[in-house]
Amino acid sequence: MSEQTAAPAVTKRPARPRPPPISVTPAAIERVKALLEKRGKPSAGVRVGVRTRGCSGLTYTLEYADAKGPADEVVEPTPGIAIFIDPKASMFVFGTEMDFVEEKLQSGFVFRNPNEKGRCGCGESFHV
Repeated sequence: MSEQTAAPAVTKRPARPRPPPISVTPAAIERVKALLEKRGKPSAGVRVGVRTRGCSGLTYTLEYADAKGPADEVVEPTPGIAIFIDPKASMFVFGTEMDFVEEKLQSGFVFRNPNEKGRCGCGESFHV
């Protein structure tokens, strides 16, 4: 008779929770909320993307989103506010902080990306 040995039981570790692709500051949340209310028509949220532009390569884009795209990642920093990440931008914005800054001479959304390797002199574009 042959003796069969049982394979050791494999236990799976529970998956770690996945961090959100971007973090959103309270100032940015308030500004997005104000923009969505001011728009005057229903909107699902805003979409963050990147496109080729400037002397360093890429620039951030922000636009209204009427619906979630099929491959969009969703960040909901607060109930009722949705920020969609364009699938083409996911690898470029992972770990980024989205903020809204108001200064004496300018105001706007600021993206702080720890993965940036460089930025152009005017600050319009970046590369990773």
